[in-house]
Amino acid sequence: MIAGDRCTRACGFCAVTTAKPFALEDDEPKRVAEAVRRMKLKHVVITAVARDDLTDGGADHFARTIYAIREMDPSIIIEVLVPDFHAHAWCIQTVLNAGPDIFNHNMETVERLTPVVRSRAKYRMSLQALQRAKELSPEVVTKSGVMLGLGEKETELFQTMDDLREAGCEVLTMGQYLRPSTKHLPIVEYIAPEQFNYYGDIARGKGFLYVASGPLVRSSYHAADFHPVVRR
Repeated sequence: MIAGDRCTRACGFCAVTTAKPFALEDDEPKRVAEAVRRMKLKHVVITAVARDDLTDGGADHFARTIYAIREMDPSIIIEVLVPDFHAHAWCIQTVLNAGPDIFNHNMETVERLTPVVRSRAKYRMSLQALQRAKELSPEVVTKSGVMLGLGEKETELFQTMDDLREAGCEVLTMGQYLRPSTKHLPIVEYIAPEQFNYYGDIARGKGFLYVASGPLVRSSYHAADFHPVVRR
């Protein structure tokens, strides 16, 4: 996770601290690349807190981190898990110019629950961010994830799948929401593993290239199990 440990948003599911962020650390991209080298990683997931305090939402910092890793080892698969950037095309383009292989932005939940679950984020804006990424860079794989057990209905989940496919999203993760503390949103339902398998089959039937669906699945869960076609 880059860009600090203080987030400008206060989502109901997230344990990251909400506070005024510190200034970006200029040498962080190189430090991340060095960490990747030392750990001998072949698939890297780069994420960040939301940085609404920055004009570009941290897009340039993402890009510089990608460039640093590419310079160190061009063969590494790079996946970015980004905020919505308010769906600004120029921010999304800044990240895409650095050449990530996978562009991930999580929907987190269904449309009805978005105002409760996500701080400042909008369901349609998130869809727009994913769609713009695909339009701006057709070769990049677009990915998203949702948490289950927050009170969503089955029909709403299926609608979210359809909305993601319409936006060009190709990879989907689905996992059980787990409450970080009593101050966070309560768990409405524990989804059975068999139900996750069923939802995974439904998603694959809707045309997703790859689906990971299970109680312990998270956005970066076994991320390297999906191998994108690299067209650098």
